[in-house]
Parts: sequence; C-alpha cells; structure tokens
Amino acid sequence: MHINSKDFRVKAGEKVELKKWSTAIKPIYHSKENYEEILEDHVKELSKLQNLLYASNHSSVLLIFQAMDAAGKDGAIKHVMSGINPQGCQVFSFKHPSAEELDHDFLWRSNRCLPERGRIGIFNRSYYEEVLIVRVHPEILQAQGLPEELLTEEDIWKNRYRSIVDFEKHLHWNGTRVVKFFLHLSSEEQRKRFIERIDTPEKNWKFVKNDLEERKLWKPYTKAYEACLSNTSTKHAPWYVVPADDKGNARLIISEIILDTLAGLKMHYPEPTKEHRQELLSLRKQLEKD
Repeated sequence: MHINSKDFRVKAGEKVELKKWSTAIKPIYHSKENYEEILEDHVKELSKLQNLLYASNHSSVLLIFQAMDAAGKDGAIKHVMSGINPQGCQVFSFKHPSAEELDHDFLWRSNRCLPERGRIGIFNRSYYEEVLIVRVHPEILQAQGLPEELLTEEDIWKNRYRSIVDFEKHLHWNGTRVVKFFLHLSSEEQRKRFIERIDTPEKNWKFVKNDLEERKLWKPYTKAYEACLSNTSTKHAPWYVVPADDKGNARLIISEIILDTLAGLKMHYPEPTKEHRQELLSLRKQLEKD
C-alpha cells in the first residue's frame, strides 16, 4: 500500500471532527517481516537526509508529537528516529512547567529548546498542552498567575491559538519546518493497552491511577483536540492525524511524512570554492607522501 501523506494532513482552515478520521486503516505492510523491511528502508533514507540537512546547515526541522495516553508517541519516536545521528537530533519531553517557566509566557520554555540549523528537534508533547490539558483542567490555567482580564473563556483559547500560529509562522520564515503529528487512538485500543501495561510487569511503571482518571475525560479531550487541530493546522505548519490503533502502520506513516518533509527542503552538500578545492588537492599530495 502506497502512503500518501496528504491523506492524513489537516487542511488549513478545515473544521476537524475526529469521529470522521480513522484510528485504524488497512495495513501498509503484509507481515511483521515486511513491516521491518519497510521501516528499515525509511530509517536508512532518513539517516541520509539528516546528514544532508546537517551539512547544508540552512534549515532545521521541528517534529511535534501529541496524543492521548498510550497512543504510542514514545515508540514512534524510538523506532522511526533509530538511525538518526544523536549529534543532529534533540528530543524534549515537556512535563508540568516549573516555577521559573510559569513566570514567563507559555511559549517561553519551548523557545529555549528549538533545533539549531542543520538539526532535527523533537517535542514529545509541547506548547500545545497549553490548549489541551489546560483547557480540560481550568484549574491549571488559574494557577498560571495571568491577569484576570485575560482569562475570559471566549478569548483565552482564541488568543493562544493565534500566538501559536504566529510563532510557527515566525519559525517557518526563519528556516524551521514545523511538522505536527496527532496519533489518533480509539478509546477501545487505549483500554486494551492500559490492561496490557497492568498485565506486563516490565510495563507497570507506565501506568498510574491518574491515567485512568484522565481516560474518564475522553470527550473533553476530544473536543479540545478538535478545536486545536482546526485552529492551528496551516500550510507552513500542518497537523497530520495518524491512525494509531496499529503501531506499525503509525510508524510507517510518520516516517514517510518526515521523509517527504526533508526531501522538500531541496538540500545539497556545500560546494567548495575554487580556492578551497586547490587547498584540498594540495593537502592530498602531502598525504600521499606520508
């Protein structure tokens, strides 16, 4: 099955209803072995393009992963990016903001973690938590110390969406390509994965009581994600809704989208100047004499 990344892309201005987006599609691979072969090919090509990105040193890529619990963000990052040179890749997981971070605007801590030119940055959760978990749990917003006049329900989310879109537009204009993945998991598949985490001793650490409490808020989270995807998917920083019930499928879709993004940068290795080339030839002669 050919992967067309456009099939999963949220068009700019599109109103998203997640019930209309599949959490499971026909398998892209024919067997476990076939899946591993395709993923290996993707990883090898990704490694080549990352080297080219690093050498050309004029662009960077920011990959953002958001999802419900147990949707497979960690596994996708681990498997898809397995061939990446650690020197050219940075991964950040955003947890509850610190006291210092709460004393700044909600985008501040993300700014400090942006990838340098030539590198790939990965946000495992991100500033989007400020319009997701914070929207579902308004008590978090109240604890952020914002002026009361800025906390009106009708304005706060609209303003934050605008801040995010402007921020990502700024990044695009300065050479950072932003690609955002929402791993779309069904409630039933999450239930199965939670049970697996309980039944598998080495996965027990992944499950805590609060995970079950958050699961009870599935509908509010769905509404928050729909509003987020609808308001922040743009031509220069698109959202991709990735069917996540099949982890293998999700990883292949994600890797294909990343490959398409890197290929679209039209990168090339730096060409040496005539003087530099003459210098290199001179150095080569010296090495031949050693």
